[in-house]
Amino acid sequence: MIMKKWLNSIYWILLCGSTFIVCLFLGVILWDIFAKGFSSLNLPFLIQFPSNGMTQGGILPAIVGTVILTFITTLFSVPIGVACAIYLNEYAKPTTMTNIIRASIRNLAGIPSIIYGLFGLALFVQTMHLGTSILSAGLTLGLLSLPYIITTTEEALKRIPNSLREATLALGVTQAETIKDVVLPKALPGILTGVILTLSRAAGETAPILFTGVAFYINGVSTSPNQEFMALPYHLYMLSTQHNAIEQVRPLAYATAMVLILLVFVLNSVAIYVRYKNRTQD
Repeated sequence: MIMKKWLNSIYWILLCGSTFIVCLFLGVILWDIFAKGFSSLNLPFLIQFPSNGMTQGGILPAIVGTVILTFITTLFSVPIGVACAIYLNEYAKPTTMTNIIRASIRNLAGIPSIIYGLFGLALFVQTMHLGTSILSAGLTLGLLSLPYIITTTEEALKRIPNSLREATLALGVTQAETIKDVVLPKALPGILTGVILTLSRAAGETAPILFTGVAFYINGVSTSPNQEFMALPYHLYMLSTQHNAIEQVRPLAYATAMVLILLVFVLNSVAIYVRYKNRTQD
């Protein structure tokens, strides 16, 4: 008994120490970015177009492009991903084929994002003749997001006790009505959390959009799905590594990184709020 308490204490200390180290490094990184980019982050930087060879102006086209790109990714990946998870968890029988499908989905989640970019180039840009556009990039990011959405949604559905399904079925309710009225509302906090976190990750991806439609500079805001576009992660990459005046634009690069971090933080905060709100209602 005493040995068990000692082991629990050691595990707790190791857990707290690991958490502290991770938070410490995260704090150092955020401090460095915010300290070097805060002076350049202002309202004109957010609402103006880039000018003078990207050394002045703002990042409005990149912000708009990122928002539209995330919207297209959501429209493509969320309905298909949630529907696939519902089928696998609620309808599919535990067969060898089902296990192979699940294993394939998990393997797809581990594929490097640049492979998705090459696949999107071959499928959407060349085969489907969508060209290098925000639509091709959004569909490519949708493919990248699908395995994560399917996995998180299926895990959320698995947490719902089978007793709830059996009780409703015993009352004569159909399986589809049980899923719609009982299972999905109970699993909604977990589903929404997984979806929003996946989309926030997709919004920061650079490799998948590198081949499918993102551009270094666009004269204006891209609103058509058939146009090339600017995006925050690629804009940050170009300012940090490819610009001919890197030292001059470095504060702008840090400010762009701040905007991207804040965007991801807002999406994560929405996920936390939605999860809390649904739990409160339950």
